[in-house]
Amino acid sequence: MKIIKWLGLIVFSVFTLCTEAKPVHVAVAANFSNSMKRLVTEFEKTSDYQIAISFGSSGKFYAQIKQGAPYELFFSADQAKPDALQKDGLVIANSRFTYAIGRLAVWSARSDFANTIETKLKEGAFNKLALANPKLAPYGAATLEVLKYLSLLESTQSKWVRGENVAQTYQFVSSGNADLGFVALSQLLGTRKVKQGSYWLVPDYMHHAIKQDVVLLRSAEKSQGARAFLDFIHSYKAQKIIAEYGYLVTLSSYEGQSL
Repeated sequence: MKIIKWLGLIVFSVFTLCTEAKPVHVAVAANFSNSMKRLVTEFEKTSDYQIAISFGSSGKFYAQIKQGAPYELFFSADQAKPDALQKDGLVIANSRFTYAIGRLAVWSARSDFANTIETKLKEGAFNKLALANPKLAPYGAATLEVLKYLSLLESTQSKWVRGENVAQTYQFVSSGNADLGFVALSQLLGTRKVKQGSYWLVPDYMHHAIKQDVVLLRSAEKSQGARAFLDFIHSYKAQKIIAEYGYLVTLSSYEGQSL
């Protein structure tokens, strides 16, 4: 009987190890790419769990999750899509929270645009203006609010180049195809220094707050790894990293800071 008991325990242990060896699949909004890479690096240093990340637009992830994509966590760039998934019964109760508040910036890679970004925008003194698709990306929707606030919606429209997400918008500016572009501040502050060109930080009052929510999806109901990673996001260490990338944070584990 003892042999059978131990064999059973060994089989159970092997099964458990195999289960926990699977990476946690996480869908992440494109604006949060740099922050998430560093968060995962720090998490995996002290955890037995591995994280597999997919980056893209929140709109596309929402559609994929609705169709059964096997993600366990969804870090959205807004609150609307996690809210919709919650109403669809695809979210584990009480798992949703705001992990970051995004900041919008107008960026130019051109050295001769330094300290004149706001003026160039208002005067229309640029070739193309890159922005994320407002139907898919919350940063794109916020961009339209800013252009409307500045009464530039119609006058700039002929110069728009739209990226599928804010990461593609960044590429348009980085490659020189657009003189200016509305991007996430986090894309520029990976090391607290802008590697190329300069930017104008858009005042918060020009658009609704870009609150970014995360949810634990139904497919992760028994995933200890997914829950461990969510606990890590609540930690002071994780919140400090998020703030360093230009986001505002609101969790009690960290006293948020403005840049």
